[in-house]
Formats: sequence, C-alpha cells, structure tokens
Amino acid sequence: MSLSIFPYVVQKEILDNMTTSNLFLLSFISKNTKKLIKSSQAKRFKSINHIVYADSFSDLKDSRKVYIPCMPKSDYIMELFERRKETENNYFQLNVGGKTMNFRLSAQNLPGTYLHPCDKESAIESVHKYFLDFFGDTVEHQWYQWISYDRDFIPHLPKLSLCLTFFPQSYRTIDVESLEKFFDLSPVLKRMNLLLYSSDLFRPESKFYQAESVYVKLYSENVPTFLRHFQGRQAFLRCSNFTILKLKEFMNRWRSGEVCQKLEYLQVRFDLDGTLQNQFLNASGVKRIDATKKLPTHTLPREFQQPHCMNPDPITSSTYIVRETDYRVASISVQGDKIRFGVWKETEEEFLRMVE
Repeated sequence: MSLSIFPYVVQKEILDNMTTSNLFLLSFISKNTKKLIKSSQAKRFKSINHIVYADSFSDLKDSRKVYIPCMPKSDYIMELFERRKETENNYFQLNVGGKTMNFRLSAQNLPGTYLHPCDKESAIESVHKYFLDFFGDTVEHQWYQWISYDRDFIPHLPKLSLCLTFFPQSYRTIDVESLEKFFDLSPVLKRMNLLLYSSDLFRPESKFYQAESVYVKLYSENVPTFLRHFQGRQAFLRCSNFTILKLKEFMNRWRSGEVCQKLEYLQVRFDLDGTLQNQFLNASGVKRIDATKKLPTHTLPREFQQPHCMNPDPITSSTYIVRETDYRVASISVQGDKIRFGVWKETEEEFLRMVE
C-alpha cells in the first residue's frame, strides 16, 4: 500500500507512529518518500540531541548498534556487523549515501548491514553521510568504543566525536607518550574513561585535557596538575588521597578565574578521610547559606546512557564559593569519600534569590 493515496494529515499520522528504525528503512523507497519523512518529522528530528554508535556488548564480535539515547529507553535505528565471508542470498541491498550495501533484519528486528573489514571505513562513512542528510547536519554523532590503542579502527568523520574507554590490561605496556600520539590523530574527544597509573602526565596542550567529560583514575600527586590544565565541562577523578591543601589550591585558582573556566561539575573520590570535611568548612573564601533556609539543588542533565559512563549527581549544599571574574557560584559538597563541585549559571545575587 502506498502512502501517496492518503491525504497529508493521514500520512503524517502514520509516520508519527512509526519507530525511527522503520522510518529509516522506509526512506529508501524513493526520493519523494524520504522527502516526505524529513518534512513531516522535522520537529521530531530537530529534538534529537545526538546519535550514538556503540559497542553492543553482545556475543557477536565486531557488532555495533546505532541509536538515539533517550529515557527511559533508547530509540534504536540500525546495527552494524562485520562479516568476513561472502554475502549469502538472504540479504537485500540498499543504496546508502551513494554506496550499495547489504542488509537484513537482525534478531532484534532492526535493519542490520554487514560490512567486510576491508570496506568498513567507507561503508561507515556512507551510513554517517546518510544520517547527516536524513536527520539533519546539526545532530551530533558520538562513537563509543572500548579501545586498545593502535589496533583499533577509529573513523574520522564530520560531526563525529569520540567516547573512549581504555582497556586496563594495556596500561602496563602503553606509556603516556604513546597515548599522546593516539589523541593527536583522533577526532574530537567527547568522553574518556582512563586508568592513568603513571607518574607522568600529558603535556599542557594535549587533546586529553580538551575532552568534554572525563573519568580518570590517577596518582594523587597528579590531581592538581590535571585540574590546572583541564578545559572540559565535567571531570570524575579517583585517587588514593586528596588533602585540604589540594582542595584549597583548586578553589583559589577557580575563584580567580585561572583554571577550569568551562567546568560544570567536578567529582573527586578518594580513600576516606574523616578530617577533610571539618578542614574544608574552616577554609577561607568558603561561604555558607543559613541552615534554616531551603537549599537549592545543583543538577545537570544525564548525557551518557552507557552503563560504564558516569553522570553528575545532584548537589544540595550550604557551602559555596564565588568566581571573581563573573560572580558565578559553585556549590561544594564534602561528604564521606567524595568532593563534589557544581558550577551554577547564576551569579551570587541570582543564586541567593533562589534560597527560601
């Protein structure tokens, strides 16, 4: 049955109730059908913040799922599989971004394309090109990957950023200099999970410090250096100990506008130290809200759906500091084995108006 026999309002109603994976498949019927989907679903597609290419963590090696992350359940579009044998007869072919590719429905009833290793790079480029045209070139695309350095395939495509997790067993054989070279050759770094058990750190201009969000386990003595050079929005650090001197140094540098100008959220987790909280409360420059007032809660949206990716926790705290350059406020919580630091968009005057 053709959609064209129905009036536009009915066509739109039908398309509104289709899954994204089915819209993707339907778009290959004709140029007019693709044009109809794009126009009728413009508002829906405009609401897409980003599209994820993620390891599927299934028993199928070299498989990857492509989806739109949303709550409570992600919206899956298609799957990518690597094949080394010749194509069987039960595939159907589609022209994706100018390239003929083999498809069949996966076990999850998603359109799946099967890529030969020698052709993988150009095939993924074609899929990416098709998505940019179909969903719009303002949508960000994120490539999630568990990495083992130079052995891994990393696509270099427009509007594509990387979310990388490094294999722990590699850290004993790969040094910081090797990582530097890897980062230099990589596209934009969106998210990074890394165990950095080395006395050396990256050079100040390294792309490592430019990642928007990082989760790093590192030696305690390297924490101040990391915080001096980090240029991203969110950082989750794990170390063995974190002294009041390190905390004071960071607060003073942030307050003066010297470091972390783009920072939204910082969490430092360390071995439990019962003295740090009391020392922090007595630190100079720390302001307090009257305990009788209702405290505002600092929150940030959940950006990463992968189970191994951390997201900011809400911060409700009576203690805060103010940045001298723009008077913006940062709420600070020191509880148990965690320090949490959340930067508000509001100035101190605006922040205090939220306090009841």
